[in-house]
Amino acid sequence: MSHADTGTDAATAGPPPAAKLTLVTLTAMVVGSMVGAGVFSLPRRFAQETGVAGALIAWAIAGFGMLMLAFVFQALAVRRPDLDAGVYAYAKAGFGEYLGFFSAFGYWASACVGNVTYWVLIMSTIGAIWPALGDGDTALAIILSSAGLWAFFLLIRRGVKEAAAINRIVTAAKVVPIIVFVILALFSLDASVFADNWGGADYAGSLFNQVRGTMLATVFVFLGVEGASVYSRHARRREDVGRATILGFLSVFSVFASVTIVSYGILPMAEIAELRQPSMAGVLEAAVGTWGKVFVSVGLIISVLGAYLAWTLMAAEVLFVAAKDEDMPRFLGRSSGDDVPVPALLMTTALSQVVLVVTAFSDDAFNFALDLTSALSLIPFLLAAAFAVKIAVRPEREKVAGRSTRGELVMAALATVYTAFLLFAAGLKFVLVSFIIYAPATFLFVKARREQGRQLFSPRELVILAVSIAGAVMGVAALATGWISL
Repeated sequence: MSHADTGTDAATAGPPPAAKLTLVTLTAMVVGSMVGAGVFSLPRRFAQETGVAGALIAWAIAGFGMLMLAFVFQALAVRRPDLDAGVYAYAKAGFGEYLGFFSAFGYWASACVGNVTYWVLIMSTIGAIWPALGDGDTALAIILSSAGLWAFFLLIRRGVKEAAAINRIVTAAKVVPIIVFVILALFSLDASVFADNWGGADYAGSLFNQVRGTMLATVFVFLGVEGASVYSRHARRREDVGRATILGFLSVFSVFASVTIVSYGILPMAEIAELRQPSMAGVLEAAVGTWGKVFVSVGLIISVLGAYLAWTLMAAEVLFVAAKDEDMPRFLGRSSGDDVPVPALLMTTALSQVVLVVTAFSDDAFNFALDLTSALSLIPFLLAAAFAVKIAVRPEREKVAGRSTRGELVMAALATVYTAFLLFAAGLKFVLVSFIIYAPATFLFVKARREQGRQLFSPRELVILAVSIAGAVMGVAALATGWISL
């Protein structure tokens, strides 16, 4: 497969070589994309739903489920080394072009929506000392965020190698403040406060509802575990893709859980639930004073900018490879001489810009965008896990490298059950909103098919189209009646 299309004659120009990334850089891509806005918002998100007991159960379920999913990506990288762009490619290989297209578009859209949460949180952080920025959704905040969006577009346009190198440096810099937070919070932990928060406040409800209410938050912070798979075409060695996935996951899981749990020993649950985002800053301020809030705020800005860089790279990569596989319009398959998919990068930045403007009309822009990001990513994850099940059950039909083991089948089945449970936990609200985004995207699929002179839809694809349109209509009706609000 050609990795570039500059629009010049292939016979005279030829494709430039793809940048080759090491295990360390790939692992940094995973950690960099996982450690972003989510971890700094965890104390408040969890305190709004659950106490210590529910948080421990939620992290146990999320950690186990995401570890199974990480093993799935590791196994698929070995079994199907011919597939690039991870999540999208697995869905297409397992369930056909249309569902593969939906997976690519949904994963890309979730990255774009997630990128907006980064800028909202940065502006909200600065807004603590510059009131004109409010909670990150004022006119000035949107203007400054827009400037940041396009500044990063110009940075990434310079080349993949430069952007990946910057991400590795930023990843190392941003992990330090989070670890320092955990250590300081442990030293300041009040055992009586922690005990009072054990069962949750009166508003938390049953233990099951507490756990269910936190599941989308755990999905958001773990998004990026598939980062090495998405960027697999740039790996120096194919086996590094799976290794980077597991290393990245294990590196951040304990940190995420620790940030949540130690916060319950600093303030009562109800007070944490009312903290301004980033709530981690408010928790550390209560523990050590004002300097703690400043320390976390600076760490957040570094962390979020690094995560934004990683996610923008991955989002553009998905569109680019989908276009190369003729599942997206051809213009998205062009790249510069530096191996940068410029049209895909431009489209990614443009959608983030649109969503950023929409936040001005939202009541709770950060939380809604965070949950929608998680919901959009679940269908691609579910299809990837189900494809791993197909490979393990019928390896000869899927043309895999080597023989799948019984352990791989068990892990793939558990990952499938876990992602299906997450869709249930998300609730009908976010599933319907996802359909509102998915259904119109079909126009891109139609354009790609017309460019190839192929039949627009097979009978099975027409059924999928009908379901997506019905879901989108229900979603619009829910918005119109006020059942779903932004």
